[in-house]
Amino acid sequence: MIKHVVMWKLKEVAKGKTKAENAETMKKLLEDLPHKIEELRSAEVGINVLEGDSEAICDVVLTVKCENQNDLKAYAGHPDHQKVVSFIKKVVNERRVVDYIQ
Repeated sequence: MIKHVVMWKLKEVAKGKTKAENAETMKKLLEDLPHKIEELRSAEVGINVLEGDSEAICDVVLTVKCENQNDLKAYAGHPDHQKVVSFIKKVVNERRVVDYIQ
C-alpha cells in the first residue's frame, strides 16, 4: 500500500471566494475522486482547525491510498484528478507532498 499526503496553504481570496469557501470546495472535489478513479482506494481530506498565523500551519490536507506506485501514477494522470488539480492550482499559495509505503 502506498500513501500520498499533500498539504496546502490557500490564498486568502481566490476565484471570488474566501479561503474557507475554497477549502470546502477542495474537500468535496477531492473526496469525490475515489468514486471516479478505480485505482484510488480512499481519499481523506481535512480542513485545518488550528488557529494562529504560524508558517507551519497548512489549511488543507489530503491523504490518499493506492495499492502500488503504478496505481498512484494512474490516479495522478487521470482526467478527473487533473480537473481537480486545475482548480487547486488557482486557489493555493503553497503545496507540500510526501509519498510513502505503508
